[in-house]
Amino acid sequence: MSRSLKIKICGVTRSADARLAVELGADLLGLNFHPPSPRCVDPARAQEIAAAVGGRVPLVGVFVNRPVAEIEEVVERVGLDLVQLHGDEGPDQVAHFANRAIKVFRRETPPEAEVLARYPQVWGFLFDVPHETLYGGTGRSWAYEAVVGRPDLPHRVGGRTVLIAGGVSPDNVAEIRAAVEVAGFGDRLPVGVDVCSGVEAAPGIKDRERMERLFSEVRDGQSPSTS
Repeated sequence: MSRSLKIKICGVTRSADARLAVELGADLLGLNFHPPSPRCVDPARAQEIAAAVGGRVPLVGVFVNRPVAEIEEVVERVGLDLVQLHGDEGPDQVAHFANRAIKVFRRETPPEAEVLARYPQVWGFLFDVPHETLYGGTGRSWAYEAVVGRPDLPHRVGGRTVLIAGGVSPDNVAEIRAAVEVAGFGDRLPVGVDVCSGVEAAPGIKDRERMERLFSEVRDGQSPSTS
């Protein structure tokens, strides 16, 4: 699939949804291990989902302010490839996971380069919209171009993967795609979207039509209904 954005489908709770995401071309699948979330899965369910996709895409475990030992236990049991630290984890905890870590910042502008430099080994960074009580899954959209439109972004993040979350859906993903293309990052900076509620029929239940539209918008810049 020729496209300028990576796609991470997050909050997967069903094997069928995981298989559909992979068939459509997802680059990453996210499994939520934050108990307050309606998309939280236990390790046993996560193992079933992992078995359903059979290693065809990397699996990302989403954790919020959990002890390192607890995270490692889940990583080992499920066979997770990456660890998304979506809470208030600092450099020491993030460093434990090194190049398996995705460090999350819940803010609408990227931190200064010196802040990002405190996480030198991470696989990538995820920028999500801030919320008063929720750690992700807000469904709120924001001015994504504040991040993906910055010409200095590759320098700030050291060329590592950048994921954009918060209200991403089939209705606005083409705008993010366009902003990335205008910025001309290309091979200099892998950029992707983290999509959760924007492709759901209900929390944790993915909607086939919205999933298909999302991938079509990213691939072709248009939805099936307008082609």
